[in-house]
Amino acid sequence: MGSGMARRLLVHGFPLVVYNRNAEKSKPFAAEGAEVAGSPREAAGRADCVISMVADDHASRSLWLGAEGALAAARPGTICIECSTVTVNWVAELAAAAANAKCEFLDAPVTGSKPHANAGELNFLVGGDGATLEKARTILSAMGKNVVHLGPTGSGALIKLINNFVCGVQVASLAEAMAMIERSGLDRTRALEVLTGGAPGSPIVKTVAARITAPDFTPNFPLRLMAKDLGYAAQEGGKLSVELLTARGALADFQRAITDGHGDEDMAAVIRPFRKSPAC
Repeated sequence: MGSGMARRLLVHGFPLVVYNRNAEKSKPFAAEGAEVAGSPREAAGRADCVISMVADDHASRSLWLGAEGALAAARPGTICIECSTVTVNWVAELAAAAANAKCEFLDAPVTGSKPHANAGELNFLVGGDGATLEKARTILSAMGKNVVHLGPTGSGALIKLINNFVCGVQVASLAEAMAMIERSGLDRTRALEVLTGGAPGSPIVKTVAARITAPDFTPNFPLRLMAKDLGYAAQEGGKLSVELLTARGALADFQRAITDGHGDEDMAAVIRPFRKSPAC
């Protein structure tokens, strides 16, 4: 995701410095006109805007904080944007750290996957000060088709977790439904036409159904990240006294797939443990 976003910035003529924990992944950007930094601190040192796109709270914390973190070198007035899917608690802590460094902060997670990042068609879900968003809007618009201001700091992070919770439940329920279809002897093609052409046929159901049928589990959205998001969403629900029972059921399906070794495959691979039976 971060690679696609970075390339959109280059396409739009923004001077860019990139950093990746895996140095090999940064190398191609040198040939494309970007500078390659050896640490988050080095990347942030001359930047007017710092954007993070990583896997989880732990990765985000290591990127922003500490002696080699981006905030150690960010100049006063720098706009810091966290685009990762992380917890609301971490966003609040990070926003406070940015303010302490006299920087401005936005939480701006995205909807979409790798193809959307590559095409500049992401949707940014933004929490934070409206004036800060207006300063960053041109940058975000270079990477996405929509920029939606949800409210104060943490609003973007929360709606992203709610969004992914709903998506994860749909994917898990589709996997369970597919297992029923395949084990029952129903004509799978016709059965899927009923599901995808009717009320259950959301865009994610249609997309994942095609991957399950192919089968093609090349990662567009890694399964382990959906499991992480479902866990984060359940935590946030608990804080609001909302027990996300469907999220916990879906999470059990994803965790079983991770246990079976499919965590780095596409989230559609949640079907794979169900297919262990000879009947499938």
